[in-house]
Amino acid sequence: MNSKSIYARLYALTTGILLTLVFQAASAQQQSATKQLSLSEAISLSIQNSKQLKVSQAKIEESNAKLKEANERQLPDFSVTGAYMRVTEPNIDLKMAKDNSGSGGGTEMPKVNSAAYGMANLSIPVFAGMMIQNGKKAATYLATASRLDAEKDKEDVMQNTIAAYANLYKAQQSVNLMKENVRQSSQRVKDFTNLEKNGLLARNDLLKAELNQSNYELLLMDAENSLKVANLNMNIMLGLPDNTVLALDTTIFNSSSQVDARGIGEFEQLAYQNRKDAQSLQAHEGAASANVKSIKGEMYPQLAVTGGYVAAYIPNFLTITNAITAGVGLKYNIHSIWKNKSKVAAANAQLAQIRANEAQVTDAIHMDVYQSYENYLLSHKKMDTYVKAIEQSEENYRITKNKHDNALATTTDLLDADVANLQSHLNYAFAKAEAIVAYNKLLQAAGILDQSINKQ
Repeated sequence: MNSKSIYARLYALTTGILLTLVFQAASAQQQSATKQLSLSEAISLSIQNSKQLKVSQAKIEESNAKLKEANERQLPDFSVTGAYMRVTEPNIDLKMAKDNSGSGGGTEMPKVNSAAYGMANLSIPVFAGMMIQNGKKAATYLATASRLDAEKDKEDVMQNTIAAYANLYKAQQSVNLMKENVRQSSQRVKDFTNLEKNGLLARNDLLKAELNQSNYELLLMDAENSLKVANLNMNIMLGLPDNTVLALDTTIFNSSSQVDARGIGEFEQLAYQNRKDAQSLQAHEGAASANVKSIKGEMYPQLAVTGGYVAAYIPNFLTITNAITAGVGLKYNIHSIWKNKSKVAAANAQLAQIRANEAQVTDAIHMDVYQSYENYLLSHKKMDTYVKAIEQSEENYRITKNKHDNALATTTDLLDADVANLQSHLNYAFAKAEAIVAYNKLLQAAGILDQSINKQ
């Protein structure tokens, strides 16, 4: 073998190794990163990345700007006006007293072809029918309502995150249980195949076991697909890359069996004290009440202290300087006496509407707390039932398998017992997740979800 052939082979080998390393590095970059995610961290990330909360924050900033605008209305108004004008030669006829001396000489009129003036005016409101003060009150109430609405939106985001976290847990548990059942069914098929070859098992029983394995594999495919969708949904909520694989903290679901000792009456009382939607409506009622007073204030006269400075210059004719004015200004729109009636009626109707909404919200809170509390208790009853169901299904499967091994039970009985055992484990895993969601939904109905999360 000549040296050129050796060099060619070495070059090809080196190139192949480099390409292999490049492909391995590229595939390593494409591999999904795994992130350990606790429920508290998930809630924190969802709050940081929520589009809904960004809209709520913008509304708060808007209401704060309007509040600042309302406060500025009590500040003095100050304006400066000036102008310079070119004019044609005017006809000026001054009616001045004639000179009694009898002199007959005429007076030539000045030529005026331009004019300039400047004015500065200052007005300090003293009384405006309480429109300014009531406008400030209304803006303050609306700013409070915007903040309360944002806090309610925050609790909604938190509850949605908890539900998504629980759904991801259920999807992961489904995949794990399905994988275990596929493994067990695969081993069963191998065992049945050996028995069938030795003439100890009917062909039909082997086909049933193979069909059972195929069904489990299909269920596993569905579970894995649901897991991918739930994982992607969680990544979108948290602002994480789409290919991030989330590893959940499952310990919180194991502690979901603990029951809150507080009764429904205490939760309902907490709801009336802490629900942000009820407090927001109260703030809207205050704003509407202040708006009614503000509109009524238009029927009163407006009083202000005024002051100003005037300067003017007309070449060859007139010069004015140091003309300072001061006084009191009074404005009274008499037509408001009959024109404001419809405005006041509309404002009162809006106030009545808000008060009616408050009564509806009170009923809704009562129903929400009751339903959430009953669902919470139901979730714990289901968990207790599913624990017993797991014990029963496992014992049933053990007995059925022993009977099947001794030809005292059919393959169909064995497979049915296996399916029942799988279903009981799935039900229990789902019940633990639903208990967490139900409890936090109860806290949200009571208006204390944010407080409870922050204490954890």
